[in-house]
Amino acid sequence: MKMWSGRFSQGPDAEFEQWQRSFPFDRLLLPYEVAGSKAHAAALAKAGVLNGDELSAVLFALDQIAREGVPSAEDAAIEDVHHYVEKRLVVLAGEVGYKLHTGRSRNEQIATDLRLFVREQIDEITRLLAEFVSAFVKQAETAGNSVMPAYTHLQRAEPVLVAHWLLAYVEMFLRDIDRLADCRKRLNVCPLGSGAIAGTILPLDRATIAAELQFNAPTTNSIDATSDRDFAIEFVQALSFVALHLSRWAEEFILFCTTEFGFVKLPELYSTGSSAMPQKKNPDSLELIRGKAGKILAEAIALFINVKGLPLAYNKDLQETQQPVFSAAQQVCSMIRVATGFMTTVEFNHSRMQQATSCGFMNAQAAAAHLVKLGVPFRKAHELIGRAVRLCVERNCELEKLSKEDYAFCGIVADEPFYNALALDEVLAIHNVQGGTAPDRVREALQTAKEKLSQYFGVAHACT
Repeated sequence: MKMWSGRFSQGPDAEFEQWQRSFPFDRLLLPYEVAGSKAHAAALAKAGVLNGDELSAVLFALDQIAREGVPSAEDAAIEDVHHYVEKRLVVLAGEVGYKLHTGRSRNEQIATDLRLFVREQIDEITRLLAEFVSAFVKQAETAGNSVMPAYTHLQRAEPVLVAHWLLAYVEMFLRDIDRLADCRKRLNVCPLGSGAIAGTILPLDRATIAAELQFNAPTTNSIDATSDRDFAIEFVQALSFVALHLSRWAEEFILFCTTEFGFVKLPELYSTGSSAMPQKKNPDSLELIRGKAGKILAEAIALFINVKGLPLAYNKDLQETQQPVFSAAQQVCSMIRVATGFMTTVEFNHSRMQQATSCGFMNAQAAAAHLVKLGVPFRKAHELIGRAVRLCVERNCELEKLSKEDYAFCGIVADEPFYNALALDEVLAIHNVQGGTAPDRVREALQTAKEKLSQYFGVAHACT
């Protein structure tokens, strides 16, 4: 039996009927549909629609449906997950199963199911991101005071601690966790009781329904509740940031594992070879993360485009907002798991990194800073050190190799403190500000990162 067939004198076109079905994908929402149905059943009993025996029969059947798990999509007569649960409920509980839809609409059901799904996915992705960030923190601790070049415009700029570089990614992914937490706050209201558009026809206790499903409160407007997909857009938008950051991370590690850089030793567990060239070890895991990131960005755009022209309230277009949410959540979960495995097992060539800091005039700004301490205006100090760099380029040497006479020629008094200021330890130490790469500051940042991480572990496992 269709859930809407009474009005029609004939069935839909066979091809259209199959084309408009959502059951092949919304069946993934079965656990949330069952949870919402149980809360609604309890509210119906409180409102006098179901007696005690009927409520027990419905709840027992719904638990059985949940135990059976997500069904296959083979039954072509099933329109959507709501239809499936009602049909299965009647099989298990009898005619009382038809009472469950009293006072509710599929419009509010799908809005609720999606919120429950997204909420659970946020919790799981938060846990996965915390594990990923933890891998960065552990690598940063292991790196200790190891040094590497930092880059601007992909040109060597200044030396930094390897830990400082790794903690930059920690900041990125902690922001992603915060974005997901903000999204969770806004989505955690319950549409049940909104009916199709104007509110339920029964005096249902919406506050109790919301509390039963661990929502903070019921939604405040039935029209908005049944048509709102802001939470879905915001969720996938937040995931697009995760994908964006994963892609940037992957790109940098792809560069750093090349022979030209040689900073990263690819873990064989997350690499592949070439079918033609026996010597190759390729960073396929990173390249796939970089490639799949584009799909997440596309899902976010698809949601915006789907909703942008819709009048209030529910329109069938909203059915098309489900698959981008499912796809983005599944892809991001997989990407983070692979990235965490990579980051846990990757090794760094610290000696190569350190060696790379010995050339490229990365102590030039420190030299200028020393002059500034002596009272030279920075713009003038910049000009003087620039002359010295030009002389080094002509002689194919580094700043510390120029003689006092060479510096005098450039207008610089090069005494022992000046040469000391060019040493790597001193170059690092002068960045002694919060957020800087001075070793003491990086140790503080590591401790802060660990404290932030501690609050994210223990979130329930839920990712599908």
